[in-house]
Amino acid sequence: MLIHVFTLFPSWFDGVFGDSILARAKDRGHLEIRIHNFRDWTTDKHNSVDDAPYGGGAGMVIRAEPLARALDEIVGPPGSDGRPRVLLTSPSGATFTQARAAALAREEAFAIICGHYEAIDQRLIDTRVNEEVSIGDFVLTGGEIPAMAIVDAVARLIPGVLGNEGSAPNDSFSTGILEGPHYTRPEVFEGIPVPPILLSGHHKNIEAWRLERALEKTRERRPDLLPSEPTTKRNRWE
Repeated sequence: MLIHVFTLFPSWFDGVFGDSILARAKDRGHLEIRIHNFRDWTTDKHNSVDDAPYGGGAGMVIRAEPLARALDEIVGPPGSDGRPRVLLTSPSGATFTQARAAALAREEAFAIICGHYEAIDQRLIDTRVNEEVSIGDFVLTGGEIPAMAIVDAVARLIPGVLGNEGSAPNDSFSTGILEGPHYTRPEVFEGIPVPPILLSGHHKNIEAWRLERALEKTRERRPDLLPSEPTTKRNRWE
C-alpha cells in the first residue's frame, strides 16, 4: 500500500513512522509512506500557505492554491485515472472507525491532508477531497496526530504487517464488541491468580468464557455497541 500525507510539519512523522511495526512494514515492502510538505508548492517569496478569512473572524485559513498544486502533481487532478481517495482530517468529518480502517486497508493507495489553522479554503475541499474524517469530538492543534492514528489503524490490517495474522480480526471493534481481558505469566501476581478456565485446556470453554467477559466489558463501557436484542457470536460476530 502507498499512503501520501500532506502536511506543513513533516518532522512530526519521523518517530511514529520510523519505528516499531510501521518501520518493519516499510522495510518488508508491505507499506510505503510518502510525506509531502505542501509549503513546497507555494509561489510567493514568503512561502505563505494561509491568509485571513473573507468576512472576518478569528484564525487563518489555508489557501487553496498550494494544496491544489501539490495534490494534482502527486496524486493527480480530479477525475484522473487511478487517482486515490483523498482524506482530510477535520473535526467536521465523520468519526473514523475500525470498519473504515478495514475498507481503506483494501485500497492500493490513499492520501491524507493534515488540516491546520482555522480551516482550509472550502473550494479546495469541494474540488479535491473525497471525505473528511475525525478521530473524535475534540479539537487538536493540527491534523498530524489524527493522520498518524489513521495510518496506524489501516496499516496493521494490511496482510503481512502484524507478526500474528490472527491478532487484528480479534481486536476490539473488529468483532463488533470490545475485546475481553488477557493474562500471561506469572500464574499468580500480587495474590491474584489467572482465571482457572484459562489453564483448563478446554478451548471451546475458554472461547465461551472470553466471549462472555468481552460482552460484560462492552455492556459496562460501550453499551451502544450491543444490539437491541440478545444475540450470540455465531450469528453476529463470527
